[in-house]
Amino acid sequence: MDKKRCLIAAAEIRKLAITAMESAGFGHIGGSMSICDALAVLYGEVMNIDPRNPEKEDRDRLVLSKGHCGPALYATLAYKGYFPQSELLTLNANGTRLPSHCDRLKTVGIDISTGSLGQGLSLASGVAVGCKMKGLNNYTYVIVGDGELQEGQNWEAVQFIAHRCLSNLIILVDNNKRQLDGYTEQVCRQFDIRAKFEAFGLFAAEVDGHDVEAVYNGISQAINSNMPSVVILNTEKGHGCCFAEIPGFNHYMVFDSEQADTARREIDRRLEVSLKDALR
Repeated sequence: MDKKRCLIAAAEIRKLAITAMESAGFGHIGGSMSICDALAVLYGEVMNIDPRNPEKEDRDRLVLSKGHCGPALYATLAYKGYFPQSELLTLNANGTRLPSHCDRLKTVGIDISTGSLGQGLSLASGVAVGCKMKGLNNYTYVIVGDGELQEGQNWEAVQFIAHRCLSNLIILVDNNKRQLDGYTEQVCRQFDIRAKFEAFGLFAAEVDGHDVEAVYNGISQAINSNMPSVVILNTEKGHGCCFAEIPGFNHYMVFDSEQADTARREIDRRLEVSLKDALR
């Protein structure tokens, strides 16, 4: 992988996502920020995609189960050229193609409509089965939140994924330890997420979700396992956006242009430090 390119992509995706939410004055910033590094790796280093031909049949698919974090995915798609970056300024506006939750009928590059938490993994398993039936040599990736793993439908899906040996499906868990109502440990204890997936027979890797190289290596291990797989991304809710890293509640925030400007400058400063460290 090209680590420098990936670090730059993650920083640009964060800034674009902040800009999109700034235009609306609010947004699900906590969970959007925690998946930016994973999205940079997926769309920059891993997935077989073509922004000029977004419907090509053998493309890799992404299902963002935590669909309320669409601003991060919209920013990624705009960064990759699926649509003009200026369109990000229409987030949540009347007539927008970028609604609060991902909608495949509205947004170029969105493979599955999501947002009703707990259902994305089931949808992704159906996509993976369909691709197998068509004989496609591709992968379906699904990003789920740790909070939504409290819902039983996910574990029914995992059982189905294991039963059907869906080695073309890779689950990424955004394990940021927090959900809408507080810390997952306090709302409904998760116990050992990795052990739970492994108990169903899935290959599981656990990595630092903000280390692009570690994320890439985790996904590579999953691919090479030739098994249904999960990569648990240990992340921080709000990571990379300075004003969202501090509050006790950062699932959804109202913020202004001054805060957004400060955050973008801090992202650039941190990127400069990261690039220097990468060259050592």
